[in-house]
Amino acid sequence: MATTIAVLSQKGGTGKTTTVRTLTDVFSRVGLDVLAVDLDPQGNLSDYFDVPADADPTIADVLGGRVKAADALHGGMIPANLGLAEAELVLSGKMGREMTLRRALKDVKRGYDIVLIDCPPSLGLLTVNALVAAQEVLIPIQCEYYALEGVQALTSNIALVRSHLNPTLEISTVLLTMYDRRTRLADLVEQDVRNHFGEKVLRAVIPRNVRVSEAPSYSQSVMTYDPGSRGAMSYFEAALEIAERGAQVREAGA
Repeated sequence: MATTIAVLSQKGGTGKTTTVRTLTDVFSRVGLDVLAVDLDPQGNLSDYFDVPADADPTIADVLGGRVKAADALHGGMIPANLGLAEAELVLSGKMGREMTLRRALKDVKRGYDIVLIDCPPSLGLLTVNALVAAQEVLIPIQCEYYALEGVQALTSNIALVRSHLNPTLEISTVLLTMYDRRTRLADLVEQDVRNHFGEKVLRAVIPRNVRVSEAPSYSQSVMTYDPGSRGAMSYFEAALEIAERGAQVREAGA
């Protein structure tokens, strides 16, 4: 059964969607079967995968029970569009609404090693569904001023979900993004984040890199757009760390 990782940030602009897209590519390159799920009504991840905005069906249809998750696959991912916002409203009136995504993904997960869920930058019902469906949370944090602002609220909400809905959930990984080595601020932010999260912070740090920023406009990850760039190499290192940590956890539990 796949390891499901919810990629979650308390605000936009942290590289959350870029991280999901790029890790999907890297994991695939090292031989893992990866499913990406777009759970953000903005549909940025879907656009990143070059899935059209009018694609049908989408994750909204899956959550609404109209199709099975396996029937909503578009090239290794389940897309989203603005229709997901309406689906969230409908979902809010249903019994067991927090478990909907978990139940929907149960069968399709059997064909994958890793499922990456791109969560919306909020702590609403869609994000709760992702946290209930996941075993792990990956938090990307931008190396800029107020980097840790809102993180306490984020971790508190994750703790609530763990207490009431998903006792196996844990924050497994924190990834520092948009690191500018030319500034002292980036160093200070890195120190603060490492002090706060300890060993959960990956050694690999994603630099502020123009190739990473350009890649989405070509519906590519930086791994295909410019595999020799600093951004690509840093994401490759991060993905290997995540895979190694997962292997160590599985060995410890064996």
